Amino acid sequence: MKKTIQAIMKTAILISGALLLSACQSVQNETTLYDELGGLPAIEKIVDGFIYEVGFDEQIVQHFEQTDLDRFRSKLIEQICEVSDGPCQYSGDSMLDVHANMDINESEFNRTVDLLIMSMEKHGIPQTTQNKLLSRLAPLRPDIIYH
Repeated sequence: MKKTIQAIMKTAILISGALLLSACQSVQNETTLYDELGGLPAIEKIVDGFIYEVGFDEQIVQHFEQTDLDRFRSKLIEQICEVSDGPCQYSGDSMLDVHANMDINESEFNRTVDLLIMSMEKHGIPQTTQNKLLSRLAPLRPDIIYH
C-alpha cells in the first residue's frame, strides 16, 4: 500500500510538472504585436520611412512644417511601441493637444495613414500585422481630424 501511494504521488508530481511546463511554454509563445512588427528596431525603421514619405507628400507636408522632427520621431516611436504592447511608454502630449488648430481633414488623415502603410510595406510588415497596428491606432482618429 505504501508503494502504491508513493507511485501515485510520483505520478501526480510528474503530471503537475508537465502541466506547469506546458503552461509556461504557452505564455512564452504568445506573440505580441510589438514582436510581430519586429520590435523597436523595426518600429524605428517604419517611423523613419514614414517621416521620409511625409517630407515628399504635397498633400500633408504643410502640417509638419513647424514640427520638431526629432521630437516627433521619438514620440511616434514611443506611441507605436506602446500601442503594440511593447516595453515603451508614450510620454508625448495628447492627440487633441498635438493636433489643435491643425484642421486636418479626412482626406489628409487618410493620406497620412496611406504613408504609414507604404512605410510598413517597404519594411516587409505583413498585411495582417499592418491591420492589427492600424486597428489599434484608429481610435485616435477623432482626436486628430478637424481640430
